[in-house]
Parts: sequence; C-alpha cells; structure tokens
Amino acid sequence: MSQRHPRTSAKPAARRKAPLWAKLVLTFGAVLMMIAGTSMVLLRSVVGTLEESVDLAGSDVLAGPSGQAAPDAKALRGAFDVLLLGIDTRPGQKADDARSDTIIIVHVSGTHREAYLMSVPRDVRVEIPGKGYRKVNGAFQAGLGPQGDWRGGLKTATQTVSKLTGITFEAAAVIDFGGFNKIIEALGSVRMCVEADTKSIHHFVVKGKPKYIGGIADATEADQYTDRTGNKRFVHRKGCRDMQAWEALDFARQRYLPDGSADYGRQRHQQQLIQAMVSKATSAGVLTDIGKVNDLIRAAGESMLLSLPQGMEVIDFFFALQDLAAVDLVSLKTNAGWYNGYKVGNESFEDLNDKSKLMFKAASLDKLGEFTALYPEFINRKAG
Repeated sequence: MSQRHPRTSAKPAARRKAPLWAKLVLTFGAVLMMIAGTSMVLLRSVVGTLEESVDLAGSDVLAGPSGQAAPDAKALRGAFDVLLLGIDTRPGQKADDARSDTIIIVHVSGTHREAYLMSVPRDVRVEIPGKGYRKVNGAFQAGLGPQGDWRGGLKTATQTVSKLTGITFEAAAVIDFGGFNKIIEALGSVRMCVEADTKSIHHFVVKGKPKYIGGIADATEADQYTDRTGNKRFVHRKGCRDMQAWEALDFARQRYLPDGSADYGRQRHQQQLIQAMVSKATSAGVLTDIGKVNDLIRAAGESMLLSLPQGMEVIDFFFALQDLAAVDLVSLKTNAGWYNGYKVGNESFEDLNDKSKLMFKAASLDKLGEFTALYPEFINRKAG
C-alpha cells in the first residue's frame, strides 16, 4: 500500500484549502464491481491505481473512546458506520491548525439496502480527549501535533465523535478540498441545483471573469472588498445546471444564504454535491472510459487518508461496498435543520436537541428506518 505522503506538514498547504465530503468513498466498491462485469483488463488497471493511491492509517484509529478494541474485517458484514471528515486549511496556515469543518457520519443498515448521511454541526461543544471542552470541529486539530499529522487528527476526531454520538465506527476517512476539485475535474462536471441567487464570499468578478480572492471570512468583509475594488461578488444564479469544479465547490462552501439557513444550508448543499458526484461517477460514460476511471480513483485516493478494520485490505473494503450503488442515500438534518445555539461566556456553541440525540442512538442500534418514520421532518428532501 502506498505510503508516499505521511499526511504531515511536508504536504504543501496550498494543496489543501477548504472542506467538503465524500460518499464517493462508499461508491468505489460498486464502481469496481460494475467494471468487473465489463472488462477484467480494466478492473486490474483500476485496482492497481487504487492500491497505489490510497494512504492508510492504522486500525487503532477506530478504537473506542473508552479503550474498546478496533473492529475486525467481519464488522462490515452487518450494519456499519463510517466517519468522514473534510478539513479546512488555507495557504500559509500552520500545519497543526487544520480543523474539520465538515463532519459526516454514513450509516449502512444491516441489510445493506439502506444508507443514511448525518452531519455533525461544527459548533457542537464536546469534551476532546486530553484537551477539555471545545467545538467539535477542533477535535481533528487537537490531535494533529506540531507536525500536522493527519493520523493523529483522525484518531482524536473519531474518538470525540464516537463519545458524542454513541456510535462506534468501522471505518473513517479524511479528505481535503483539493481532492474534491481533482475528482470533479476528472468527472468533467457535476449537475447542481441552486434554490435562490446566492452571492459568493470567495469568488469575485474581476475583469469580467470569476476569480478566487483569499482571506475573506464573511459577507461583511466580502462587501467591503467590493467597495474597495469595485469587483462585485460572483452570483450563483437560481436553477439547475452542469457546474465545473470551481463553481460547484464554491457554491457548496457558502453559508451566507438567502434563506438564512447558514451552516445547515451549507450542509444541505454539500450533501447535494456528494450525491451529484456519485451520480456522475457511476454513469456509463465514466465507467466505460479506463482513463477517466483511473483519473477519478487516483484523484480521490491521493487526497484521502483511510482507516479500516483490522486485517482488511483497501481493495477488500471497496468490494465490500459493492451493493451500495443501487441504494438511495437518505440525507438527515441534525436538529431538523434548526440552529440550537447557546453561549459559554462570550463564545457561541451549538447543542444537539433531544431528537438529534435519539437519531444518533437509532443509528447505533441500526434503527434509523424507524426513526425517520417517527420524525420525517429530519429527512433532508432538498439534498438531491
């Protein structure tokens, strides 16, 4: 298995930018099986690319917060849960200061006929092992150490989210924003729907063309930049269309939204992007193109750090997911999509409401089907 990059500060900061998330991790097994049905030559090529590209963390990352042993390869035969982290680093940022602003749990039912996507709000106040109480998006950063080791960050984040939700994880992964850009470029485009005209705080129209401007934190600073330069904020227009990588990712990053949904709206758009990527990745035009398939898997693998059950090889993990391509992914809205904030001193936090705690409990018991029947308002019907 490839160990080309240790996921430390040796990796240039410019290659990691901002967050986003991947059910693509769960799709590769299905993609491989589709390929196997058409061409063994193509399958061998893709497997080689996958094994060369994906970097593995040890299975100890999956050990429980109270010292529970890491799962073994048999764990994926029944219901299982995968923790997915999207990191947010910027050019020039210190290696030990990356935060996982996107935290998503994928629950696959024991029958492997249902899969659910749940977001953990980044401002939830949690106890991080050895670090005290912080926002949950700081758990990854707390485990990085001075060298910015992604493995340490993934382990601390996994233990923290497990303690918060009561869910034990059979696999976990972290991926960077640059990886998503490469994945969509390999796909060519993805189809996204914009509910209402949305101004970007990251891209501006400069000399008639959209251009990324770094260092802008919010809508107020974006408007101040426009006042200083005359360069207007790029607007994502209402409607459905095929988007290039930069546009799809920029839209999914926005949290200053017309409907005021803030981070919940961003989570919804991120989930829409994931589903759009999955749809394109499993389309016939991609699966029959050996060059495109290899580019896609290389782009994802080289931007990913993956932790698997003890004794499981990366290729076996993806093949174990082969049934999921035909599964409808159900996106769930933590706190039913409402911000549940409070303050400790001068710092703002968010809390999980009782029904959200019940949602995570249902996931740990493989009863999300029953939960969604009781609380249909938690189903995100705008994600796809």
